[in-house]
Amino acid sequence: MIGEVLPAAVAAEAAYDDGREPGEELFPQEKALVANAVPKRQREFTTVRFLARRAMRRLGQRPVPLLPNRRGAPQWPEGIVGSMTHCDGYRAAVVARSEGTVALGIDAEPDAPLPEGVLDVVTLPAERTWIASLTERHPGVSYDRLIFSAKESVFKVWYPLTGRELDFSEAEIDIDPVERTFQARLLVPGPFVNGRHIGEFQGRWIADRGLVATAIHVASESSSVFH
Repeated sequence: MIGEVLPAAVAAEAAYDDGREPGEELFPQEKALVANAVPKRQREFTTVRFLARRAMRRLGQRPVPLLPNRRGAPQWPEGIVGSMTHCDGYRAAVVARSEGTVALGIDAEPDAPLPEGVLDVVTLPAERTWIASLTERHPGVSYDRLIFSAKESVFKVWYPLTGRELDFSEAEIDIDPVERTFQARLLVPGPFVNGRHIGEFQGRWIADRGLVATAIHVASESSSVFH
């Protein structure tokens, strides 16, 4: 699913359950991090790391521990950029070589309305107007959840490039329901990549099997365009 909205240079692995391949185990450092976590958290943490190492193997990268930084984002080995996501019924990890990719961000969510009270927290007034319009003109997708997912993908490319947090109110999402793309306009000064200032990110999205997923790929040869 997630591989359909990413370029061929990105290795993607996904699963709809928590199975493992023969010989797959967490590294001791990883096991220690979730030793006291609830079973659901342990399963999510474990599966996305198995998936990430499978994807890395496709790039010729040996398996290494994937430990979170202070914000909880995975720390990738030198020369690799990547992103992980998990929700009920879906886990995914994507990786690419850093010489061709500056940043990756993916997110998956259930294709269902956001819980009550969340919409006003994670969206801007203009986005809420677009949600109502899109729902009327192109029904069949939970656009509130889709915008939330797009912002999660934005945060996952933003943080590695800046080392700073980004609030939900600091990126404005515009969804194209026909092309299944989205534009994320930054409302704060963006990072510099390849000598250029990034003011927006371009991404793609997909809805399938009761899920919505979003992805942003920032290529080395371009500061903002999805390839």
